[in-house]
Amino acid sequence: MSQDRALRDHLLYLLRGGGAHAPFDQVIADLPAELRGVRPPGASHSPWEVLEHLRLAQWDILEFSRNGDHVSPDWPEGYWPQEQAPPDAEAWDRSIETFRRELQELEALVDDPASDLYAAFPWGKDQTLLREALLVADHNAYHLGELVLLRRLLGAWPA
Repeated sequence: MSQDRALRDHLLYLLRGGGAHAPFDQVIADLPAELRGVRPPGASHSPWEVLEHLRLAQWDILEFSRNGDHVSPDWPEGYWPQEQAPPDAEAWDRSIETFRRELQELEALVDDPASDLYAAFPWGKDQTLLREALLVADHNAYHLGELVLLRRLLGAWPA
């Protein structure tokens, strides 16, 4: 196996929650609807807020990585939802499906041998696809861990 293929496979493994990370689908599975907008005592965010933050940040990084005309939202307000709870169950499900779809789109970019992992984007400041993929893997792992903790605090994490 070439070094390029090995690196791409390692990146895909990380993006999919491999290693010490809990995978996305496990972390969001079966969270009761009545807990999705609850901030446990001492917590800054509800599960909904973290899910939407994950989606928004991943979307921004994906779009930046493939579109030089992309304009990122204002920080930090553009990366967090306005509401503490999802407006309805469909919004929760839509956020999950969008996160999954856009993660697959990023994975496809990383997996494509025609995508240069090392070339700086002409529209960025030395960012590369490699750097952005690692950023997504790192950011997702951090906030998925946060979701696990929130679920534990809410009594909604399987033992």
